[in-house]
Amino acid sequence: MNIAAIMIPKVLTAFLHERDTVRQGLEKFRVHGYTAVPVVGECGEYVGSVTEGDFLRHILSIGTTDVHALERTRIGEILHRDFCPALSIDADRELVIASALNQNFVPVVDGRGVLCGIVTRKVIIQYLANGGA
Repeated sequence: MNIAAIMIPKVLTAFLHERDTVRQGLEKFRVHGYTAVPVVGECGEYVGSVTEGDFLRHILSIGTTDVHALERTRIGEILHRDFCPALSIDADRELVIASALNQNFVPVVDGRGVLCGIVTRKVIIQYLANGGA
């Protein structure tokens, strides 16, 4: 399976930087309607994913939805670094399929760990249904 052929490139993917504020993250979730998005570090490396639940837990822990309070916390402080593990761009078909069984999207990284894009479960199913090898 050529992951690059079915991958949604990073430039077309909603993602956050770990230095973004919780408020910025919530705004991106509201605009796009996603339940989870990848998070990148300062050099573009994939560091984990953040989910709606992460935002909810944070809001409950600080006890407010005040905009100014949400600007004091960075995404890097609330994300799950082990949620949605990334695959290398040259990962084999079985590993991609196995990952998609447990994740709605699979982050794809290059040899430096930099996020290249994502492969969604829907795209993998469509690829396989169309006889992809």
